[in-house]
Amino acid sequence: MTAEPLLLGGRYEIREVLGRGGMAEVHRALDVRLGRVVAVKMLRADLARDPEFQDRFKREAQSAASLNHPTIVAVYDTGEDWVGGARVPFIVMELVEGSTLRDLLASGRRPLPERSLEIVSGILTALDYSHRHGIVHRDIKPGNVMLTPRGEVKVMDFGIARTIAEATAAVTQGSAVVGTAQYLSPEQARAEQVDARTDLYSTGCVLFELLTGRPPFVGESSVSIAYQHVSEPPPAPSSLDPSLGASVDAVVLRALAKERTDRYPTAAAMKADVDRVRGGGAVPMPLLPRPEVTSATQAIPPVRRAQPPTVVRREQVPVAPVAYEQGPRRGRGGAYALLALALVAVLVVGVVVARQYLSDRKVQVPSVSGMTVDLATTKLQGAGLKVASPPQKRASKDVSEGLVISTDPDGEVPKGSVVAIIVSSGPDKVPVPSVQGSTYADAVDQLKSAGLLASRKEVDSTNGEDAGTVLDTDPKVGTSVLPGSTVVLSVANGRVPIPDVKGKQLADAKLILANSAGQFRTSTASVKVDSQDQDGVVLSQAPDAGSTAPKGARIILRYGRYTAPPPPSTPAASTPGDGGASQPAQPPQPGQPGASGGPDQ
Repeated sequence: MTAEPLLLGGRYEIREVLGRGGMAEVHRALDVRLGRVVAVKMLRADLARDPEFQDRFKREAQSAASLNHPTIVAVYDTGEDWVGGARVPFIVMELVEGSTLRDLLASGRRPLPERSLEIVSGILTALDYSHRHGIVHRDIKPGNVMLTPRGEVKVMDFGIARTIAEATAAVTQGSAVVGTAQYLSPEQARAEQVDARTDLYSTGCVLFELLTGRPPFVGESSVSIAYQHVSEPPPAPSSLDPSLGASVDAVVLRALAKERTDRYPTAAAMKADVDRVRGGGAVPMPLLPRPEVTSATQAIPPVRRAQPPTVVRREQVPVAPVAYEQGPRRGRGGAYALLALALVAVLVVGVVVARQYLSDRKVQVPSVSGMTVDLATTKLQGAGLKVASPPQKRASKDVSEGLVISTDPDGEVPKGSVVAIIVSSGPDKVPVPSVQGSTYADAVDQLKSAGLLASRKEVDSTNGEDAGTVLDTDPKVGTSVLPGSTVVLSVANGRVPIPDVKGKQLADAKLILANSAGQFRTSTASVKVDSQDQDGVVLSQAPDAGSTAPKGARIILRYGRYTAPPPPSTPAASTPGDGGASQPAQPPQPGQPGASGGPDQ
């Protein structure tokens, strides 16, 4: 007997498994309410039993559902239902036909460099959108990037990685590192706070692999790979494929910088360079400091926890024999006294020096570029610094609005110093210039000079404006907009609405048309009418009222012409002797009743 299919939320009929991961399974499903096929991701039952994890998953699922962009796999619905004795959260997503970048790379195929850059440009478009909405992906890798049959790029699993990273089974434990070690940023390997630039590092790893066929760092274990991410400089892609140019190297190496401050500040900035290289432009090589292996970078939390215990061989250092004083023991008390005094003096000097050192101790202002104000404040205070309030605002075309550009001061400062946070207010806005009355070509030049783009929309010349004249703008003149915005220009097409003159006397109709915005000319034709009330009245017009015609066009008016019928004939009296024949009536003479005044008036 066939088992009934699982129905989640009374709506989603679960079908075959499409994929499995360390945290969830993805199934093909049917939305029985709408009749569409979807993908449903369900968390593993063992993780779903944790109430805290459930709450976090729900919050992140809601965040993911708020992302609505063509380059991001759409989230339709979220919910939870009982599965196998546990209440399991699930996410209903757009079912994308196609394959992942991982499938492409696993097949041994490598896209052309131009296609690789195009794919990464799509990934960065998705990241720019998500970062501006406050969501960091945290797990950019080929397995999370889909390619549709039409070649479109769609990024998956937004918000899920954040939930996993914030849970107790964090990135620093177990398999969470193994699954993404090849695309792990240095800060993730050190279990530090991540931000938007973390995604850019992982994107750089993906671009490196698309260009060369292998990740930037390879090793026998995830531990060794994570260590390389922290400590080893990445190779230039051209060292593996000499056909790749210096500009490609520049983009990849900047994205793979160890320090976040040396990477691209935003996904939009990296995308601009990627697109520049795609178009044949040049990108300068970044000046990156040589990484230093310090005690902080040597102690990688994931590496330390995952390593098997090792025995460090210590060399035996010979101990110098104690030199005993020869001779008599007298006088030793004075020597002890002198030694004690010397020790006290050294201690006093040490305390003074230590106090002076501690009072003048300097700390390095940590880099907070690209962070939110709250996160930057926490990091600065954690370094022993005070934060000025409110933060300063400054326009920036590279850093998204609301994120931190830099601090003032930076570098080394005495501990306890006040540091100001400088926050991006977005790019400088520019006012829409006044272009009404200009020709379209002149208006486009004015907008271009202001850093704006133009779009044309033709409208009727309501007031008789010449064709090609700009009548209005959208947004309105004086409105502040971002550089690069498009301004819609309403341009006169030279056609003027035709007034309605039906029912008016012919002379009045001609005058109305001649004095209108269209300055229309007229041609007339009479139509015989039976009612004297319609005599001289416009019965129809062509073109019709309300339609448009070029300025000065001729309008044809048909008007009524009434002709009075002739009076009835009066029979003549018969004369005796005429045989009874009547005489024909004579036409009226001029001056007599019934005579016409001449041709049609």
